[in-house]
Amino acid sequence: MWRGLLLKGTACVLQAAAQRFLHQRHFSSPCLSLLTQRLLHRPATAPLRQQGTGYFLAHRWDRGYKKDAKSTEFPVSPVTITDIKQYLRSKDIPFHDGYSCLHIPSIFVEASARKDSFSLFIDKTTGQFLCKGTLVEGSWEDLQDCLEVMQKEEQDFLSPHVLLGYPESMEEQEERERELREVQSIWSSSVPLSDLPEDEAELIKTMFQITKISNATLKKFSVRLFKPTKSLVFPWFGGPDSSLKGIKLLSAQRTDSDRVTYNEATVPKSSCYCNLFGLPLVSRLDSEVVVTGQELDALAVSQATGLPSVALPRGVSCLPPILLPYLEQFKRVTLWLGGDIRSWEASKIFSRKLGLRRCSLVRPGEFRPCPVEALARGQNLGHVIKASIPAAHKSIVSFKQLREDVYGELVNTDQVAGVKWTRFPELNRILKGHRKGELTVFTGPTGSGKTTFISELALDLCMQGVNTLWGSFEINNVRLAKIMLTQFAMQRLEENLEQYDFWADKFEELPLYFMTFHGQQNIKTVLDTMQHAVYLYDINHVIIDNLQFMMGQENLSVDKFAVQDHIIGVFRKFATSSSCHVTLIIHPRKEEDDRELQTASIFGSAKASQEADNVLILQEKKLVSSPGRRSLQVTKNRFDGDVGIFPLDFIKASLTFSTPLKGKHKLRKVANKPENEGEVEGNAVGGAAVKKEEVKKEKAEKATKATKTPRTVKSPATGHETTQK
Repeated sequence: MWRGLLLKGTACVLQAAAQRFLHQRHFSSPCLSLLTQRLLHRPATAPLRQQGTGYFLAHRWDRGYKKDAKSTEFPVSPVTITDIKQYLRSKDIPFHDGYSCLHIPSIFVEASARKDSFSLFIDKTTGQFLCKGTLVEGSWEDLQDCLEVMQKEEQDFLSPHVLLGYPESMEEQEERERELREVQSIWSSSVPLSDLPEDEAELIKTMFQITKISNATLKKFSVRLFKPTKSLVFPWFGGPDSSLKGIKLLSAQRTDSDRVTYNEATVPKSSCYCNLFGLPLVSRLDSEVVVTGQELDALAVSQATGLPSVALPRGVSCLPPILLPYLEQFKRVTLWLGGDIRSWEASKIFSRKLGLRRCSLVRPGEFRPCPVEALARGQNLGHVIKASIPAAHKSIVSFKQLREDVYGELVNTDQVAGVKWTRFPELNRILKGHRKGELTVFTGPTGSGKTTFISELALDLCMQGVNTLWGSFEINNVRLAKIMLTQFAMQRLEENLEQYDFWADKFEELPLYFMTFHGQQNIKTVLDTMQHAVYLYDINHVIIDNLQFMMGQENLSVDKFAVQDHIIGVFRKFATSSSCHVTLIIHPRKEEDDRELQTASIFGSAKASQEADNVLILQEKKLVSSPGRRSLQVTKNRFDGDVGIFPLDFIKASLTFSTPLKGKHKLRKVANKPENEGEVEGNAVGGAAVKKEEVKKEKAEKATKATKTPRTVKSPATGHETTQK
């Protein structure tokens, strides 16, 4: 019976796949009875698993959102640090208040082997826990379950094997075994660089621009060369036995501009690759560490300074919370993630997770590039680290503290403008790019394709590494994913089903997540989910489709415009405080079909357009004989003030919008500057000012013709006719 109950409880988090069964572990009768009872009568919680082997105690009936069946998930109503401390005190469990986690003695290790070791870490934000000794991880509710079991059975520890194994299909098991064989094969066939002939080793170092990295450093970090692809191999050693769990392959390619670009590949895939490269070399007594964005940077820091250094598994795109316990021992953490604006923004975000009071940041600049480049230039990396600035600061600052930031924005104008779209170059000309911390309001007529367009807009950014969270309350996730997959493949997969697995595998690798909400939702529930997504997956872009569905669960006695203003204010604050771009779709108010929409056409009060950094309108001119012509108009751009409009063509076969050829339509762009009012650029023909001038000319020509044309006039007094010009 209990197996059926648990299977029913986990059905909501499993993807549609082959039938799976839960594996039974060794429960005693009281333990089994208690767990079954708690699963039936307790609120929804997140799954528990053992890292690497996949143990889960899954008993969740509803989810905030998910990426796949094995993603780490969190409860919609998050636990607070106060709740956690009160519960631990009620159970007489000692704890240490760390930087990002609470430390308690591990309940999965025998009492005789603990030796006053606080090796179980509880995340202060999510309540997720990790036992570093056994690699058991799970949610706060799962830890409560285990503690209740211990109390019920009067035990002083629990074996990790008492947990339920997360079911694996035959395909998943074969895939995991294949990846492990591939890891072992690549690692065994790769060779240390010190074993290569001297000239060949120097050639490889020159290729990767690491000529200043010594063979001793490469050997210390166990870096090897995979000759078939001329790739550097970085190992992932983990677990109590420090076994080989994965690898990262790094290949180098020189561009036409004589710059080197790096391509990475990980086994297992990146979503399962959680390696802090360099961690096995860190001593338990070390109190300072330098966190870098790339493995080569960690090598450079270690060699030049002798400080412990680790590299994040996914660079500046994400800091998985599951890695935070491994960084708890350090009193000082220096974040040197790179030498550009993107790495600087990531450093500020990651420092919030790690604890502001112990973090310092290396500000990028002309004389502070990434560590491996600084080493190649002969710079003193120790001085750069000592000159790093504290992450925590007061609420009031002077220009002296802002001076370097202002200079950085002036020097790196292209990076400050944000991520560029590849499918919408005309949008880059107006908005300049997609930036964090902004609020974009998007509207358009009903049935004009707002969701289809914004899904391609978000997909474009997601393909460039922008971590994206979709909140689609109007259409379900299956339909939305189908639209985005079609746009990703640029073809109708219904007609090419043999290619589905190929495109689906590539699509699955995108940093794309979906909320599982549908229909009317409460704003607090959605906001809690968004905050946890930012913390858990470092989300950079959230799309809400649409605002009207957020208003259904609010107090009906309150004025609907006041409710809308409150929701918009909440999203505005979230975007700023979380450094996350929020795109909010709002339906327009009722307008005449033949009238173009304006900023004032957005439903509700003026607060939406006032709070927004960008306002985008999808215009549609309906035609009787053919489909309507669409164009995208930018009516507000807080970044630099440029506004404008450009036409779009809808390609039904791929559900994509593209900017048509300039010979077919011409772009109209209006600079939002008083001194340029009425002026039109050379390629901006067809503007409103030009149309007015043409109308005036036509009227003048008609008036001139009327005065020049002879006419016959009959005098009423005499009756004689005369001809006048």
